[in-house]
Amino acid sequence: RQGSELAGWAMGRWTYEGIDLNHNFADLNTALWDAEDNDLVPHQFPNHYIPIPEYYTFANATVAPETRAVIAWMQRYPFVLSANLHGGELVVTYPFDMTRTYWKAQELTPTPDDGVFRWLATVYATANLAMASGERRRCHYDDFTRFGNIINGANWHTVAGS
Repeated sequence: RQGSELAGWAMGRWTYEGIDLNHNFADLNTALWDAEDNDLVPHQFPNHYIPIPEYYTFANATVAPETRAVIAWMQRYPFVLSANLHGGELVVTYPFDMTRTYWKAQELTPTPDDGVFRWLATVYATANLAMASGERRRCHYDDFTRFGNIINGANWHTVAGS
């Protein structure tokens, strides 16, 4: 009820080592877009699959143990879809979370399967009672109700490694 600015939205987001878990994954977006620009998709990277960069798995890389555990889990049990839930805004963001234009802070950056992500986001947003309520609070200065409480992550704010 206080709004995300006052409700401790960052609680649990930072590790003891000072790593922001919300931004600690490898930036696979730039690698994907470079591969697309160099016509390596789908020949060298079928289905737009970009592996975790080797440098990111080095022992001295700034990677939280929690992130390493998720990477190991993903490599052992490949999955197609995931979600992360955390406190803060009453909005569903969908990929991509990083703008394709490096210098832009906000930019609609859809995935090839944008329609599927928009549908999943809409299903969640309309089924979530707090989000669907007409009495819901605003998110910072943004009113996501005009977008159905969903937004392309990069069109809200760019986040590399999310």
